[in-house]
Amino acid sequence: MSKLGTAFSEGIIAFIATNIDDIIILLIFFSQVNVNFRRRHILLGQYVGFAAIIIASLPGFFGGLVVQREWIGLLGLLPVGIGIQQLVSRKEETISVQTVSSDFRQSTPTNPVLSFILSVLHPQTYKVAAVTIANGGDNISIYIPLFAGQDLASLGVILGIFFIMVGVWCAIAYFLSRQPTIAYVLSRYGRAVVPFVLIGLGLFIMYERGTFTLLPWMRS
Repeated sequence: MSKLGTAFSEGIIAFIATNIDDIIILLIFFSQVNVNFRRRHILLGQYVGFAAIIIASLPGFFGGLVVQREWIGLLGLLPVGIGIQQLVSRKEETISVQTVSSDFRQSTPTNPVLSFILSVLHPQTYKVAAVTIANGGDNISIYIPLFAGQDLASLGVILGIFFIMVGVWCAIAYFLSRQPTIAYVLSRYGRAVVPFVLIGLGLFIMYERGTFTLLPWMRS
């Protein structure tokens, strides 16, 4: 597999593994859509919050420019550790989303550009962004080793996949919000596979970076 093909696969796997919880949160958000809380606030809030998570993870890429790839691969132990911790604890997480206030009414501008700008600046957009950031703390632990050791082209592929997947995730959540049975199955069983995916992702990161060659019995 080419380097860009590997980056594509890593991006897809990492995004899905780290954003299962976001589907549940997005389902809650879409169920609260009303005259003051629009679908565009959810979409824009997701992008703003996810962009903040990406920015916080970029030190992994810059560190990878000066540290040997084999040693950088040791960061793959982070997703492995998180996956094992999730398997051991198996604690039910309570997802609390602040109820959207309806104390005020908002008129919708007819100018699409003005409407977009107001949506970006709208308090509801930043409520969604805040929840996305708060729920993405573990994402940073996964993305730092993922970004480390990538070249600029591969990083661009991964980031492109990530930002496309944010939109896809919102579309899926919106569809599922109209399908109660599917939403129930995803919320009940979706998280069960996440620890195994994280462990697999961590091992793949170490393998792709050549970290296993650091072991004495792998040098021959």
